[in-house]
Amino acid sequence: MTGVYEHALGSEADDLHPKVRDRYAVDADGTTASVGRGTMDISRGTHVLPALYAMTPRNLLFPEAGKDVPFSVTTFGCRTDGDHEALVTRREFAFPRRRRRFDSLTVWDDENERLLDFLGTGGLLVSELRPRVEAGALVVESGRQWLRRDDSYHQLPGPLAASVEVRDRFDEVDERYHVVATVENTLAGHVLSYRGTFTQEDRERGDVDTTPPTERLTTLPAQ
Repeated sequence: MTGVYEHALGSEADDLHPKVRDRYAVDADGTTASVGRGTMDISRGTHVLPALYAMTPRNLLFPEAGKDVPFSVTTFGCRTDGDHEALVTRREFAFPRRRRRFDSLTVWDDENERLLDFLGTGGLLVSELRPRVEAGALVVESGRQWLRRDDSYHQLPGPLAASVEVRDRFDEVDERYHVVATVENTLAGHVLSYRGTFTQEDRERGDVDTTPPTERLTTLPAQ
């Protein structure tokens, strides 16, 4: 396993299921990208609908919900303008009337030994990530969060920040990846969640769009 999650997990990466390790074995200098396809069940809260609609132009969150929504996810490694190792994750949900994307750039902050997730096109919202391993699954929770404007970061107070948990595991029975992602907020309650399964294959980078969602990233939020 190489890449940003190896740095964050250290020796704990050895406890991941081999397929989960393979899924995240993506480094900045690799020649392939991973593409997964499957379906997701998606729910969202009602109190946050205006905010969810506002996020769609930035490929962040979205207001739609549904069962068995066709889903794809593309991951590949890259380096930021500040020469930080990073992982791009591009998720696409094909609803009956439109497609929605949820993009992220996960950056390893070597100086402070932490993972940072730049969410959506341009990385307007930034979150610390705290990964761990449970029974072979990768579990990632959010930490502090910031709003970003170019090289300026403004930390969100606790009540405005989201609580995020993602669980990614591989099932030996159906030979599929299983993911559960939940976004909550202290004030608004349930924001968005999706759960489902997918299979994955590797492709040459030239066959997929490898444009990072966040460009000109040279500085990171202060520790």
